[in-house]
Amino acid sequence: MEKTAVVLFSGGIDSTTTLAIAQQDGYTCCTVSFDYEQRHRYELQAARILAKYMGVDRHVIIPFSLRSVGGSSLIDDIAVPKGRDESEMGMDIPNTYVPARNTIFLSFALGLAEVVGAFDIFIGANAVDYSGYPDCRPAYLKAFEQLADLATKAGVEDQGRFKIQAPLIYMSKAEIIQTGVDLGVDFSLTHSCYDPAEDGGACGDCDSCRLRRKGFEEAGVVDPTRYADNINF
Repeated sequence: MEKTAVVLFSGGIDSTTTLAIAQQDGYTCCTVSFDYEQRHRYELQAARILAKYMGVDRHVIIPFSLRSVGGSSLIDDIAVPKGRDESEMGMDIPNTYVPARNTIFLSFALGLAEVVGAFDIFIGANAVDYSGYPDCRPAYLKAFEQLADLATKAGVEDQGRFKIQAPLIYMSKAEIIQTGVDLGVDFSLTHSCYDPAEDGGACGDCDSCRLRRKGFEEAGVVDPTRYADNINF
């Protein structure tokens, strides 16, 4: 029997490895990305390329604006934090946190899952190298899973039980990268930077870039990231 899953897909390291895991587990995957007028919209280009490269049957990009909400450096005129070490990253929830973003993303994914007949939704949430985002915690994902069963026709009619699958939840970035390498992921196609140059070159200094670079170093894998022209390490 064919298994279908919806995969939240940004085109970054975590979501791409999550997609590879879902495919390895035998799921036919529908990927969903979001154009919410984020500062780093270049990630959508990476998502398109990767979805095609990885043989995804259906890739959906959902456009909407979170700029009218604001409150985050990713969708507002607020500077993205730069140059922070891990101890600083762990001190508080950074301004790159987008209010209710994963709740909004998962809601769209849940609607899509009902339409395509999927009960498995994969998300690359991580509770280790996650920058303190509250909507990446296991308790949150479990709560949304319960909501999904209560709030959908498929759940109420007992057609099945929704499962929010977060296979990376307890992995370090290095472990995620090694898992991706083992599954044949081409990380040179991925994009992680929160504040990229116009051509997509990574800034190398935001929290996401720093965690990404550290992950490659600890995994002993050559960093394939394309950095902005003025970046040297």
